[in-house]
Amino acid sequence: MSVFAASDIVEVAIRIEENGVNFYKFAEQIAKQEEAKKLFAQLAQAEVEHKKTFEKLFANMEKNNPPESYEGEFGAYLRSYVDNNLIFTKEIMDKQLAKIKDTVSALDFAIQRELDSILYYHEIKKLVPAAQHDVIEKIIEEERKHFLSLTAMKKSSTC
Repeated sequence: MSVFAASDIVEVAIRIEENGVNFYKFAEQIAKQEEAKKLFAQLAQAEVEHKKTFEKLFANMEKNNPPESYEGEFGAYLRSYVDNNLIFTKEIMDKQLAKIKDTVSALDFAIQRELDSILYYHEIKKLVPAAQHDVIEKIIEEERKHFLSLTAMKKSSTC
């Protein structure tokens, strides 16, 4: 039994990307090395592009309409869940950003959040119809690209 449609997951992905843009802009500001600044700027722009991609996917998908007590309840729940309990949440960002003082700590934070995203999407894929798994796989692939870029930067001698 499917609990969510892929459209629900894409809607969450859009929110995650919005939060990611905010983090990568912050990381760009605190980075001292030019190469790191460029990577964080590129990742922020990639998040913007991913958001646009996900919005296009979302616009063309069959929407899941779960029973609601009031119109928009389920969407509000998903947005609140992402903002308060998931990747790049305001609470996590407030606490973690206070600890991020250099490029390495920003990279560590970003790497962990990308891994969290990948894990989330793998787990949530179990809750969507099999016919819609390709949409979730596209999202996972985008997050993997970020992870690889971040780990490559961390391994480089410029950090």
